[in-house]
Amino acid sequence: MRDHSPPLCPEWESTSPGRSARYQALLESRRQLPVFPHRDVVIHTLRRHQVLVLVGETGSGKTTQVPQFLVEAGYRRVACTQPRRIAAVNVAKRVAEEMGVQLGAEVGYTIRFEDVSHPKRTRLKYVTDGMLLREAYGDPSLTRYDCILLDEAHERTLNTDVLMGLLKSVLPRRPELRLVVMSATLESGKFTDYFDRAPLVNVSGRMYPVRIEYMPQPVRDYLLAAEEAVMRIHRDEPPGDILLFLTGAEEIDSVCDRLRWRVRTERDSRSAAALAPLLALPLYSALPPPKQQLVFEPPPPDGTRKVIVATNVAETSITIDGIVYVVDPGFVKSKIFNPRSRVESLLVSAISKASAQQRAGRAGRTRPGTCYRLYTEASFQQELAEATHPEILRSNLATVVLTLKKLQVQDLVHFDFMDPPPPETFMRALEMLYYLHALDDDGNLTQLGSRMADLPLDPPLSKMLLESDRFRCSDEATKLAAMLSTQIVFVRPRNKQAEADAAKLRLMSEAGGSGAGDHALLVQVFEAYLRHGQSTRWCYEHFLNDRALRHAVHIQQQLARTLHRLQVPLISPGVRAPDRWLRLRQCVLHGYFMQVAFWRRGKSYTIVRDEQTVFLHPSTVVQHRPAWVVFHEFVLTTRNYIRIVSEVRPEWLLQLAPHYFDEREYADGASRQALQRLGRYRASK
Repeated sequence: MRDHSPPLCPEWESTSPGRSARYQALLESRRQLPVFPHRDVVIHTLRRHQVLVLVGETGSGKTTQVPQFLVEAGYRRVACTQPRRIAAVNVAKRVAEEMGVQLGAEVGYTIRFEDVSHPKRTRLKYVTDGMLLREAYGDPSLTRYDCILLDEAHERTLNTDVLMGLLKSVLPRRPELRLVVMSATLESGKFTDYFDRAPLVNVSGRMYPVRIEYMPQPVRDYLLAAEEAVMRIHRDEPPGDILLFLTGAEEIDSVCDRLRWRVRTERDSRSAAALAPLLALPLYSALPPPKQQLVFEPPPPDGTRKVIVATNVAETSITIDGIVYVVDPGFVKSKIFNPRSRVESLLVSAISKASAQQRAGRAGRTRPGTCYRLYTEASFQQELAEATHPEILRSNLATVVLTLKKLQVQDLVHFDFMDPPPPETFMRALEMLYYLHALDDDGNLTQLGSRMADLPLDPPLSKMLLESDRFRCSDEATKLAAMLSTQIVFVRPRNKQAEADAAKLRLMSEAGGSGAGDHALLVQVFEAYLRHGQSTRWCYEHFLNDRALRHAVHIQQQLARTLHRLQVPLISPGVRAPDRWLRLRQCVLHGYFMQVAFWRRGKSYTIVRDEQTVFLHPSTVVQHRPAWVVFHEFVLTTRNYIRIVSEVRPEWLLQLAPHYFDEREYADGASRQALQRLGRYRASK
C-alpha cells in the first residue's frame, strides 16, 4: 500500500518551550505507562496500514497516550471517540494538561450541546461517537480528520457500530485516512477480521496490580451487601478511596444517603477519632456537570475517605485519582427492545467478564488496589458471558435508521454491521419512521425526517418538537422535551411518602388538575422551578430532584437554540390561556400517536397496535380513567405499566394519524372494535 502518512515531526513537547514543572512531572508519569514503549510500533504500523487494532488492559494509558502519539507524529487533525460524555470531557482535560496546552485550543472536546474546540487550532479532539456521526451528516467522508480513533470499541454501543460500518466504507475512498480501533478486551480477532485482517498491537500490563476477592457464598441483597462492604473497608482498610458500582440514579442516591447516615451515626456513638469522615459522591450520566466534577476533586485533608457510587459510566476511560478499592456487585441496567411488542425496557442484568475486568482495573490506575466482587468465583467463571451483548442487537433501531438515511445509506439490509441486527427490528424501525412521516412510500428520507435527524432526541420526541409551532405551544414543548430527557423528577422517600404525594397534588392543582395530565404537570414543575430562582430549598420542600431539574434547564436552553437554527419559532398561548394544556396534549399526540391506549375494563388499558393489556403507573396523576390516553413509556416491573400519561380526545386520533387508526389495518380483536367505535363517534359528530 502506498504510504500516505505524514512524516514524523519533533515531539509535541519540543515545539512548545517554557513548560511548567507540572508538565515535566506529567511527562515523566506518561513514560511509565505500559503503552508508552509501543509508541514507535503504533506510528510505524500506521505508516504502512490504514487500520490498526490496539488491545490494552484498563490502566495501560491507551486513551490518553495513543492520540498524543499521532499528534506528535504529524497528523494535523485527530479525533478520538468516547461512548460517554463524561469520559470525553475529562480525558480531554487530562490530555490538555499533559500536553501543556489550553483546553479548547490545541486540544478540545465536543459532546451533545457543548463544543469546546476551535475549528482551526484544535489538532486533537475528544468527541462522543454520536457527535462524530452528526459531523458526518454534512461531510460523509469525514474529510476534516487525518486520523480517527474509536476508543472503547468493545462496549459496542449503537453509535460505535454505525461508525465502524461508516468508516469501513470511507477508508477505500480516502487512502490517506488512518483508523485506530482501541479495545480493552480479548475480542481482538473479531475486530481484525472485520477490518480485513488489520494488524494488531497488544499492550500488556497495567500500571499497578489489582487483587481480586470473591464472596464465599451468593448474597441475597446486593445493595445491602455493597453498603456493608463499603463500611467494612472504611473501618478496617488502610487509606484509599472507594469506587462502588450500582445500576441507576435512584439506587445511587439512596445508597449515598445511607452511607452518610451510617457514618454520621457511628461517629456520634463513639469517639470521632475512631472513624474517619466519609464523603459519599454520586456519579451518573444525568448528573449536572458541576456535580460530576466533584468526584475528581481531592477529599478534605482531614483524613476523609472518598467513596464514589457510580453507574458503568465510571467503568471505562475516566481516571479518578486515589481509587484503591472497587466494590463490584456484578449488575448493570441494560436496555432491551422486544420488536414484536415494540416495548423497550431497562432491566437489571448480570455484567460480562469483560466488564468485570474493566471494573477491577479502576483500582489499579494510580496505585496497587483491591476489587471486591460481591459474587462467587464460580459465578464469575460459569455464569457471566465473555463479552457484553452488542447494543444493536437489543435496541429500537429507529434512530439508527434515521441516522443511516441522513448519511445517504440507501441499502440498509447490506450495510456492513459487525453484527447485523434482526430483520424484524429493522422492519419495526422503518414502520415507525414511515408513520412519523420521516420516510416516504419508497423508504426515502423526507424533509421532515432530515430535520428530525438534526435533533439529538428519539424520533417521536423530535417530531413533537418540530410540529409544536402548529399548535402554538413550542415553548411548552421544549420544556416538556427537556423534562422527558432527564432523570426522574419526583422524589418519594419511603419514610415521607404521604408528604411527597401531598406536595405533588399541590403542584398538580396549579397545572389544572388531574385532567391536564402528567405532561402538563412536568411543564408546570419546570416553570415553577424557574420562578423560584432554581432554589434547592424549594425543591426539597416539594420533594423534587434538584439535580434533574438543573439538568432539564440546561437541555431546554440547548433545544431552544437548536429549534431557532431549524427556524421553529418559540411561541406559547400564554400561561393564562384556557386551552394551553389542550394544545400541549395535541402536540404530544402528534409525536406519540403510536403510544395510545384505550380503557377496556376494570382498571386496565389496551395498547392499540399490539393489544397489550397495561395499567396506569401508580405515579401518574391521571386517575379518572379517561377513554383514550397517550403515554410516554412502557414500564415492566411487577406488571405492565404505562407512565407519564395524558388524556386525548377521540377526534384527535383520526385527525392526526388517520392511516394509523384505520380499522381496516387491524385483524379482529379489541383494537379493531375500539376503532370501529371511534369511527362511529366521528360519524355522529
